Amino acid sequence: MPTTSSRARFTSILKRVCVFVYVFLLGMFAGVLHLFPSSFFEFGLKGWHEATPFFGMPWYYREADRQASLSKPELAHVAPGLNLVTRIAAEKKLVVEVVDMLGKSVHTWDVDWFRVWPDAEHLNSDVAPKARPGTHIHGAVLLDNGNLVYNYEHLGLVCLDFESNIVWRLPYQTHHSIHRHDDGNLWVCGHRRQTEDESVFPNREAPYDEYTLLEVSPKGDIVNEWSVADLLRQNGYAGLLGLAAHDAYAHYTIEKDIIHLNDVEPFPEGMTEGFFKKGDVVVSLRNINTVFVFNKLNSKIKYISTGCFIAQHDPDFIDGNRISVFDNRARASDHGLMSSRIVIVSALDGTVEEVYRGSESSKFYTRIMGKHQWLPGGHVLITEPMCGRAFEINRAGDVVWEYFNYVSDNTVGVVEEVTRLNAHQERLFTTTTESSVAQTSLSESGV
Repeated sequence: MPTTSSRARFTSILKRVCVFVYVFLLGMFAGVLHLFPSSFFEFGLKGWHEATPFFGMPWYYREADRQASLSKPELAHVAPGLNLVTRIAAEKKLVVEVVDMLGKSVHTWDVDWFRVWPDAEHLNSDVAPKARPGTHIHGAVLLDNGNLVYNYEHLGLVCLDFESNIVWRLPYQTHHSIHRHDDGNLWVCGHRRQTEDESVFPNREAPYDEYTLLEVSPKGDIVNEWSVADLLRQNGYAGLLGLAAHDAYAHYTIEKDIIHLNDVEPFPEGMTEGFFKKGDVVVSLRNINTVFVFNKLNSKIKYISTGCFIAQHDPDFIDGNRISVFDNRARASDHGLMSSRIVIVSALDGTVEEVYRGSESSKFYTRIMGKHQWLPGGHVLITEPMCGRAFEINRAGDVVWEYFNYVSDNTVGVVEEVTRLNAHQERLFTTTTESSVAQTSLSESGV
């Protein structure tokens, strides 16, 4: 027979378990329904994640799973030039810099969020950075006068001069990519926070972010703005906004991040027209595996492809009939191997040509993010962000140059993008570069 004390102890434990279960369920429902006090927990959790890793290393650091395969690049075999690099360095430091082909830094901008934009009144408290790094740089371009324009991911667009002085700031939640068009305007991904539920199908429960496409002047003024959801609806593709639905026969709300816009670029002025023409704009929507092209003058979608890629990034026009795409192939295993690829898609017949793909002997995979740039001679410069790596391949698919963002002997940090600069941009750094090369030569000769 249980004693009175044991029964009391059991009753006490049972009460504690019931209270724990009750509080857990209450918290779960509060989070799902966005009721008080869930916003306070989200606020605190965001700050905790920014200030310290929750389990192991934070998302922007990882153990290096490979070493540089090229001990020293044969510079005669690569497309020459300097490289604009955006990365997260040691000690949670955001870095935007220009490096030479030997990986030596030529110039660096001070892009610390807390120096540049500590008074960002356009941001809600739940997204405003709390501790370094606070955010990361996703999308950056160098202007011909040496000014740097870049995104603080989902926080805003900034222009700094050569000496890191603030030229202008656009208080709009921009993200992912920036493309400088031939006319000097900047094409940028953005989003607006909506605080009321949608009144048209498919319903979304507020608050949610409405993705937008922005055309911005070199002075930081918005020239044009399009809602991605409206573009899809107006062109008969509203169904793409319902791909996250779980039950088509009952009332439901859609996941907040339905489409995940990650790139927008206009057709180049100097490119020969074909199916694609001047005024056309290519857009990438990661979460629905979709790339489409619309004309900025009439907002008509003239080309759309869904399902040829998995969580893709960075579609580029490469001629009047074709686009190339960074196909992440996120979580798609081929015989046990996770591999991303670069593909070319024809708008005329829908064929997909594989340009480069990861393999056991030459690994290439990043679940999120990713950039590629076509270089002279058919070379391609590829950024593999989550491996902290960028590399250049030749026409045969051979790796002829590599860059790694090591933050310690066995740890790499995210490198969001590496871009080869053009000849005019390189002249901004000529004196510094010549000095760097001369110093390298002296060191190698033992002087």
